[in-house]
Amino acid sequence: MTPELIAHDLHPDYLSTHYALERDGEHVGVQHHHAHLAAVLAEHGEDEALGAIYDGTGYGTDGTVWGGELLLGGLTGFVRAGHLWPLRMPGGEAAIRQPWRMACAWLAAAGLATPPAWADVRRLAETGLASPLTTSMGRLFDAVAALCGIRETVSYEGQAAIELEAAADRRETRAYPLPLTADGEALVLDARPTIAAVHDDLARGVDVALVSARFHNAVAGATAAACRDAPVVVLSGGVFQNALLLDRTIEALRPARVLTPVRLPCNDGAISYGQAAVAAARRGA
Repeated sequence: MTPELIAHDLHPDYLSTHYALERDGEHVGVQHHHAHLAAVLAEHGEDEALGAIYDGTGYGTDGTVWGGELLLGGLTGFVRAGHLWPLRMPGGEAAIRQPWRMACAWLAAAGLATPPAWADVRRLAETGLASPLTTSMGRLFDAVAALCGIRETVSYEGQAAIELEAAADRRETRAYPLPLTADGEALVLDARPTIAAVHDDLARGVDVALVSARFHNAVAGATAAACRDAPVVVLSGGVFQNALLLDRTIEALRPARVLTPVRLPCNDGAISYGQAAVAAARRGA
């Protein structure tokens, strides 16, 4: 088979990107979270939607690490309508393996004290040295899991978030504050007050099951508030493997029409399908 149209991720260091660019044919670079949105739109035969695309890591069009994105668009393009408040990943990829680093970064961003043993990592977060900017929702879940004492280091992707979800009391209905602010024309989900509330509850001895539930409710409520005016909303990305978050978000979005992956997974297993859908749409196929 000799492909004429070759779709690939925008990340310049991915092996798959290098492989694609070495092949002869027309190349179509597709932003990671746009591919998530496109996969759901193509599966449901929908032209356009506002997508809340939450995952761990994706190369953004501005060169930063995206992962908590509100994207408005269709198969041929998108506008970044909003995102999680950006902060540093202290030590880069080390922060993925060690969620306590993200806890340190979020505490610092919220103006809260950190343990003396975290001083070097806090310095990285505050100076930006070896610490790329990220809007990753997955890393926010990691941070809360670490603050709760659930998981400070992980041995597989998503472990901290999985265990944080498992700890949640499903009966809890209260939610922490997670306000929406403006950055130009984009909405920002500012999780600094959320982290401050988590910190305060834990300091008062509130049970981790309630803290986890209130955090999940906060993310669901803020997501619904950000998407409330959209007639069609897509929820996808690896973070939405979290059934508690997905159910609470869908519930909070009523009566909006909500699309989620059905025949494809919401994680990166759907990325290649989304890339192909974007490439075909841009070609006019």
